[in-house]
Amino acid sequence: MKAIRVFRFLIFIPTTAFFLGAPPARSWLTQDRSQKPAENGLDKVQEKAKENSATKAPAKLPAEIELLETRIRFEADGGSRKEVHARVKINDELGVRQFARLNFDFNRSFEQVEIPLVRITHASGGTVDVLPSAITDTPNPAVVNAPAYQDVRVKSVRILGLAPNDTLEYRVITTVSHHPLAPDFWLEHSFDRTGVVSHEFFELDLPTLPNMTLHMNPATPADPSGASDSKTAARSVVRWTRKQSATPHAKGEPVQSAPDISITTFSSWNQLADRLSILLNPSEQQSRALWDRASSLTSKDAGAHKKMADIYDFVSKKIRTLDLPVGATGFRSRPPAETLASGYGTPEDKFTLFAALGNNFFGPARAGFVSSSGRPRASESASPGEFDHVLTMSVYPSINVWMDLNIEVAPFRVVPMQFRGKPVFVVGPSVENRWETLDAPLPFPSSQIVTIKAELDLRGQLSARVSYAMRGDNELLLRVAFHQTPKENWKNVAQLLALSDGFRGQITNANASDPYETQDPFNVEYEITQPKFVDWSKKPLRIPALLPLLGLPDPAGKASNGASASLINLGTPLDVEVSATVHLPAGTTAHIPTGTSVERDFATYASQYSAKDSTLTASRRLNFILREIPADRAADYNAFLRAVQNDESQVFELERAEATAAKPQKP
Repeated sequence: MKAIRVFRFLIFIPTTAFFLGAPPARSWLTQDRSQKPAENGLDKVQEKAKENSATKAPAKLPAEIELLETRIRFEADGGSRKEVHARVKINDELGVRQFARLNFDFNRSFEQVEIPLVRITHASGGTVDVLPSAITDTPNPAVVNAPAYQDVRVKSVRILGLAPNDTLEYRVITTVSHHPLAPDFWLEHSFDRTGVVSHEFFELDLPTLPNMTLHMNPATPADPSGASDSKTAARSVVRWTRKQSATPHAKGEPVQSAPDISITTFSSWNQLADRLSILLNPSEQQSRALWDRASSLTSKDAGAHKKMADIYDFVSKKIRTLDLPVGATGFRSRPPAETLASGYGTPEDKFTLFAALGNNFFGPARAGFVSSSGRPRASESASPGEFDHVLTMSVYPSINVWMDLNIEVAPFRVVPMQFRGKPVFVVGPSVENRWETLDAPLPFPSSQIVTIKAELDLRGQLSARVSYAMRGDNELLLRVAFHQTPKENWKNVAQLLALSDGFRGQITNANASDPYETQDPFNVEYEITQPKFVDWSKKPLRIPALLPLLGLPDPAGKASNGASASLINLGTPLDVEVSATVHLPAGTTAHIPTGTSVERDFATYASQYSAKDSTLTASRRLNFILREIPADRAADYNAFLRAVQNDESQVFELERAEATAAKPQKP
């Protein structure tokens, strides 16, 4: 797996916070990415299947979908009906836990969900139907404290009495009417390739419309009889039947970069943009109504760029972001005055509020729809189905200024790295190019400074204080982690940082600067103790420099036959400094390693080590200058990488003068 050029600890951050810009998927009927309901169970089973597919002898899955039938009927007015019938074989206790509750998200303002059947067939014989009283209809957890969004809901079924070797069967019907984008509709669907689903049946019942586009993956063609079955002048039915082994194959099928089936009635991206603009862009009257509030947020004498930054800070930090997927409200935003008064909003709401406030001084603002996967693209049929994040763009004075209002703790003009360089669909007035490549460089140099002050005592216990000062992409990850973690649990986040840095001790204290103070670098500090770090009786005694390992991109691999070698991506230019001071017991001497210095036009690296008066010092500095280098310089980069890794493997060798016990004198 390609290493990310950051400290190793950052791979743990998403487990404590969230993957930036990637909210959980929802199975909307009109933007169906997956026809597998009960996402909480099936997603976990699929993840397990992907893990198993990498092994030579795949283990048995916790649960297997023996049958998954999906039938969808679209109407010319944009309405639709989806019926899903699933039969699941539960193999072990993990499968029982995964399917202990089925959850189905919906928006009752334009959707209805019915669950007419939930049945358990026990391995010992007999069947049990789950009673309607086990079905609950509650607000989505993200909107429990948001009265304006009680229509965004979750219908759940609690499954009691499920045991290994039982079979769970359920049927779910979702009906859509009066969607905000009606009469248009769209759908994306990909068949399961993990081995979780043994038999999948998919059926589309479509009206005959002149502007409807249907794309099918040639590798997954429709059934020969399905294309003409039940075909009339007004409608047509298309069916797919797929059967595969319920056990994942060792290699598995290749991951698809595009859906197997996609449908849209939008004739062009311009038409889709016009429809979204009606729902998202504030009117001139709405902007004028917020003049007083906008004026109070910034200085009268400030320039347009400063006013933009001030309004950004207010909307991003003071308006709480509801953790709902893009499109959860049908891409419809509330009036900006309502969002302002309530103090919370969806990503679409926050864009509309920013645009309404900003239009009094600069603008107009545009919405940028983007997907963390890099799809869709301008060359594809127009559909909003795969967008998972909304960015905001304004122009000053002639450049596009991109920002992310939804993270709440992102510095002005900082966009998560997974979106930079991806295609972005621009919606708003006076847009010349509907599609752009997201060009959003960081507004400041990236830097990471780590300082360690440690003490090693005669018992072999290590006590250390570790401090981080971050600016750039890793700063944003840390801000999010601490922002979304209650302060009383900050030690848990710090424990993950310590573990990944090689410290196996116990965190005794952890602090961080205010995640909302985005004008300055983000600072984290923790204290840690590690008993038995060394055993003084061992001779010779060697310890590494107490420094985090620097993560560098993997060495360039050989291009496959016929393929052109790609560029070596070094990432955003970054300056990393790590240093450690270790105080040893009196009487301890140390043999120090030799420092290293390597310079290239794309990066530089230098290290220094010293020992004086029972104190060790170590420092390393890595500075990446270029974003990428040509593939034909792979040998040069690999040599640089080896020099850094060889230096990181060097150790200090310690010696202690043993006190000689005084011998008793003879009389």
